[in-house]
Amino acid sequence: MSYILHILIMSGIYSILSIGLNITAGYTGVLSLAHASFFGIGAYTSSILMKDFGMPFLIALVSGGCLASVSSVAVGLPTLRLREDYFLIATLGFCEIIHSLFLNLESVTNGPRGIMGIPYPSIAGYKIDTGAEYLLLTLVVLSAAVFCSYRISKTQFGRVLKAIREDETLALSLGKNPVRYKTYSLMIGAFLAGLGGSLYAHFMNFIDPSSFTLNESIFIFCMIVLGGLGSITGSILGALVLVSLPELLRFVGLPDPVAATLRQVIYGVLLVVFMIFRPQGLLGGVRLRWRG
Repeated sequence: MSYILHILIMSGIYSILSIGLNITAGYTGVLSLAHASFFGIGAYTSSILMKDFGMPFLIALVSGGCLASVSSVAVGLPTLRLREDYFLIATLGFCEIIHSLFLNLESVTNGPRGIMGIPYPSIAGYKIDTGAEYLLLTLVVLSAAVFCSYRISKTQFGRVLKAIREDETLALSLGKNPVRYKTYSLMIGAFLAGLGGSLYAHFMNFIDPSSFTLNESIFIFCMIVLGGLGSITGSILGALVLVSLPELLRFVGLPDPVAATLRQVIYGVLLVVFMIFRPQGLLGGVRLRWRG
């Protein structure tokens, strides 16, 4: 039972991450490889605030999301004027920079040793330290992320994001500043990634830089491609499938190094197959494409 709860909790956390990236990439068409950085910033911020400063969990949770959102401006404002492929390269560089900071700022992050003994969440004096309780907490945050994403899609703001995705020049001719709206969508996606990072850290009770690499960004990107760009349900489905897949490989009986390598191969094959044969994903209506 605890094993199933673990998978469900991790699926919920990655659903939050994929919904955040879906707002950025699915709604606005801004493909980013910096999502793991925002994920890590939220995780480290929340962990340090609770463990070292004794901050309440809810404050640490929101602070992790806010700092991740603010950090997205650092990569967004200077680079969102670039063509999509150049912006993608810029986010790749940002991801490597943040990972390097996690490794080398030992006085803050404890370097490659990571942060151990991260406390469980406590809300109004009630400690959340069982799998069922943590699953409920994760579902509450996931529900908030789903509601936020759904409301955005139905507002004028969301329609502008989709207009920019379809034809940036047309949106500009209608008086909408694409860079500003892209930055907003990047900030919202980063905020949700920060929340996911906080939940991840307090669930695992340990984090280290290896959890927030470029591979993690690609992993989350695969989720929204598999589920469907622009689809909230697809983001959740993609997270559930890709989080469960490694667990299924455990039953094959392969050695751990082989299973880990095979997992990366499967992710890559799925990404290529869906981009070629079903670019809109399982449940999405938006095709993955590049604008020149």
